[in-house]
Amino acid sequence: MADDASLFGAARAVSLPGPLTLDGGASLAPVDFAYETYGALNEDRSNAILICHALTGDQHVASTHPVTGKPGWWARMVGEGKPIDPARHFVICVNVLGSCMGSAGPASLAEDGKPYAMRFPVITIRDMVRAQAMLLDHLGIETLHAVIGGSMGGMQVLEWAACYPARVRSAVAIATAPRHSAQNIAFHEVGRQAIMADPNWRGGDYYADGEQPTKGLAVARMAAHITYLSEEGLTEKFGRRLQDRQAKTFGFDADFQVESYLRHQGISFVDRFDANSYLYITRAMDYFDLAEEHGGLLANAFAGSPTRFCVISFDSDWLYPTSEAKMIVRALNASGAEVSFVELSSPFGHDAFLLDTPGMNATVDGFLRAGEGK
Repeated sequence: MADDASLFGAARAVSLPGPLTLDGGASLAPVDFAYETYGALNEDRSNAILICHALTGDQHVASTHPVTGKPGWWARMVGEGKPIDPARHFVICVNVLGSCMGSAGPASLAEDGKPYAMRFPVITIRDMVRAQAMLLDHLGIETLHAVIGGSMGGMQVLEWAACYPARVRSAVAIATAPRHSAQNIAFHEVGRQAIMADPNWRGGDYYADGEQPTKGLAVARMAAHITYLSEEGLTEKFGRRLQDRQAKTFGFDADFQVESYLRHQGISFVDRFDANSYLYITRAMDYFDLAEEHGGLLANAFAGSPTRFCVISFDSDWLYPTSEAKMIVRALNASGAEVSFVELSSPFGHDAFLLDTPGMNATVDGFLRAGEGK
């Protein structure tokens, strides 16, 4: 590693020659990576933790986001005295393949010097993991102390354990599922159709003039954001309270606080995310089915695995409910893998893994410390 390896949130970028062969039959070469590191590798390179981010996340896991100026999306989990501590761990978070914060994706330049746009090959969660493995090979990291992630990050965790069991000593999968359900796919399709119906989408070729399909992307974000919340949380936070007014307008302005909140979520999202990347990543999630990849039996994905697993779910998460987590746990039990499971109580729905949820930090901290002596 470079001399600044121990810098907190050191921003890094590298282009590797590849090729990276993809599930769809195409290949990428070269492959660009943007990532951040926290802490330093120990002498025997045994303290590396890979954090996998969710759909709209990025590599800025605990550092200030360069676009929004906000703290990193998991600063509650990563930092001094926290479960993932740069004083003990060398932490890596990679912007996933297909995203828009520096790693190879539809906004990247193709060989002709123009953005790939919709010429970028369709990718899968397994492709994202293969790309991460390519980067770790480049960094000289053969074995990970742990792979950790929530939501789509949890899918990557499961794929890591299935594809590279000898490289993963511990795996923490949070608020995730072993495949996308019909309901999950349906919500994503609504978002994709909103983007593609925006006149500025133009078949994905909107990079030249900067007129992006912001309205479609904002609607896609609004629809998705509803799935990240819970009815209890929405009722407690907003109820039917009006937004900055004493009476209904009898029009179509944002009369209710919840309407104003969703509009804000949509508008703020378009400043930091690419519409085409949203199409590609949601499609990768929809294609995810770990059992299908292993002969239709989920337990086959973990057969003989030496990896320790921790699976965490939240009781108000209806996007990836506890029933999905239990499906993973049953498969791990059937395969003989070592697994711990906890369902935590939270009013925050799926977003609970990003928020200050009682018990989550203690669960992750205890699990990681228990594995450090092994």
